[in-house]
Amino acid sequence: MVSTDRSDATLRLRATLAGIAPGTTLRDGLERVLRGRTGALIVLGNDKTVESISTGGFTLDVPFTATGLRELAKMDGAIVLDKDASRILRAAVHLMPDPSIFTEEAGTRHRTADRVARQTGFPVISVSQSMQIIAVYVGETRYVLEDSGQILSRANQALATLERYKLRLDEVSSTLSALEIEDLVTVRDVAVVAQRLEMVTRIAREIEDYVLELGSDGRLLALQLDELVTGVDAERELVVRDYLPDGRRARKPADVLTAMESLSASDLVDIATVARALGLGAGEHLDGAVTPKGYRLLAKVPRLPNTVVDRLVDHFGSLQKLLSAGIDDLQVVEGVGELRARSVREGLSRLAESSILERYV
Repeated sequence: MVSTDRSDATLRLRATLAGIAPGTTLRDGLERVLRGRTGALIVLGNDKTVESISTGGFTLDVPFTATGLRELAKMDGAIVLDKDASRILRAAVHLMPDPSIFTEEAGTRHRTADRVARQTGFPVISVSQSMQIIAVYVGETRYVLEDSGQILSRANQALATLERYKLRLDEVSSTLSALEIEDLVTVRDVAVVAQRLEMVTRIAREIEDYVLELGSDGRLLALQLDELVTGVDAERELVVRDYLPDGRRARKPADVLTAMESLSASDLVDIATVARALGLGAGEHLDGAVTPKGYRLLAKVPRLPNTVVDRLVDHFGSLQKLLSAGIDDLQVVEGVGELRARSVREGLSRLAESSILERYV
């Protein structure tokens, strides 16, 4: 799947949602409580802070079971689990968090859950008896769990959108390859491919969140997502490395990818803004010529290690020089013997022929 840099709060929420996704024992217990219409307040973790705001109740320290959670929820008070939800530590606990902690919640149970989550740092789950909802509080974030059918419907819509975007990405990526071989690439061509890669990545991340929340119900969705986005992360980095401007103040590929990720949705549809994020100039330079270093096409040559790719690019400096290099020229590079030189030469030739054929036939 597509990887992503997430804030600590988002990562904690994702980890919590994964622990209560359909198919988990905890989710089974929560749904039993919901069907029983008793409500519940559950703290996922225990330390001195939790103990300091807890009064009453009784200690259990027994293995967690869905039926056990359901029965304990019939009593007043909160239930304290360990952070992995593998053991029930205490039940019928009266929680008294700091009343000065800000919360926008109105109901007693939800207000307590919000404050406990903020004060202790542990996730807190509130099952509403009257509203029939399961709300998760992680830090300052409140997240209401939805029915799997509703999530799956939105996920399938997002998947259909991803399929269309991926088809368009494949088209512009093939065009870029043909233009690279002919040495006709402009800033606009590169920005369009980078734009499409970022769009596909963002939709894939949204679907990843759906897969996470769906748990065992999202297995088929996860397989479809993997099939669609395999290689997209690598392609993003290769495009950036191919066209990263050289110089004393040259940025690192990671910095450029971060700049792309920080673009708003409105900025991402503006090719000029994308070009600036890539470090390729402003709007008036969109038709300016640029030359690739050769990372993208070399990555398509079978069984060519990344270290050898780096050495070839360092030695020749541009794709055009690589394309014109003979077997003897290639063998000069460290790690490239005669067999590998022939493989590189033949591989680049095949890529050149197929790319041009795809463009003009």
